[in-house]
Amino acid sequence: MAIREIRVEGDPVLKKVSREIDIINERTITLLNDMAETMYHANGIGLAAPQVGVLRRVVTLNVGSGLIEMINPVIVESEGECNSTEACLSVPNKVGDVLRPTKVVVEYLDRTGEKKRMEAEELAAIAICHELDHLDGVLYVDKAVAVNEIADGE
Repeated sequence: MAIREIRVEGDPVLKKVSREIDIINERTITLLNDMAETMYHANGIGLAAPQVGVLRRVVTLNVGSGLIEMINPVIVESEGECNSTEACLSVPNKVGDVLRPTKVVVEYLDRTGEKKRMEAEELAAIAICHELDHLDGVLYVDKAVAVNEIADGE
């Protein structure tokens, strides 16, 4: 496993649409392992492959209930709406308010290729939406209703 460089706002890779994974192979597993290590090292709760320079539809998350790895995730249902104050490892020293669903249902493949379906609410739903936006080249600041600068380390 390796800690990868996190791309930051202004890097063109963050504005590109990611491609689906056709075959889960050793490179995919290495990517998942590296993304988890990178996410934990940076004290993040989620990381999308474009944030480490890989244009593939892969996400890692941990919102307190353990590591979740998603390959080719798709939100198939959503409901409700909340105002979420968000930050991002790729947008340092900023926070922003984004309207997000309060509940989502997402379908994805796990690292073994097994199809999974997950219901998520509150923070988990927000994190999933945030990370899936990355897969479509969208940063939270692109859809935020307000963005504020914060002091480094605040």
